[in-house]
Amino acid sequence: MDRMRVHPLAELCIKVVDEATIATLNEQWMEKSGPTDVLAFPMDELRPGLVNEEPEEGVLGDLVLCPTIAARQAVEAGHSTRDEVDLLTVHGILHLLGYDHAEPEQHKEMFGLQAQLLTEWQGGRDGQTPAGDASPVEDSP
Repeated sequence: MDRMRVHPLAELCIKVVDEATIATLNEQWMEKSGPTDVLAFPMDELRPGLVNEEPEEGVLGDLVLCPTIAARQAVEAGHSTRDEVDLLTVHGILHLLGYDHAEPEQHKEMFGLQAQLLTEWQGGRDGQTPAGDASPVEDSP
């Protein structure tokens, strides 16, 4: 969230739920049947801050994650469940910030940014210096 210049006091709620709960939410809010990995519910429609602007304070929104789906996807992708949860969290936060991947151009932008943020986050988490840590990401939806 720092890299996207989200205000440090912006609120984000992450809820971890079972497959039945996320399936119900997926049907209720997205009109899709069955469980999914992550759902994002934006609140104040915050957007990434610009480099020379003060970020806006507010409520970013809610993320709902399903760890059992994440664990299955991790096996399929050949990485750890923790890495999959990191990916889903970044993915969900990008949705909360207004990014989407419905169109090919949007998909390219969002998934490119997601990969960059994950690399930096996981590098920092593993005790390495994240690449480009000195300046914020300047992409915006």
